[in-house]
Amino acid sequence: MNFFINQSINIQSIRINGLSNSSVLQIGSAGMIKALSNNYNTGGFTEPAPEAGQQATVTEALTPAVPLAPASV
Repeated sequence: MNFFINQSINIQSIRINGLSNSSVLQIGSAGMIKALSNNYNTGGFTEPAPEAGQQATVTEALTPAVPLAPASV
């Protein structure tokens, strides 16, 4: 027997101290959770990715890649 449940949930505030890659956060009705993991090659790549280059310095990492408009008051 299948149950179809429509819910309206309004969360004003939520605090989550830890969530890892294999964690499940469920808000709403309880039921069976089936694990699903899909990997897709949407870019049509046929070769391995190139080796990672040198890491950016802190100054380079904080510099925006695109020019930003000044903040309006």
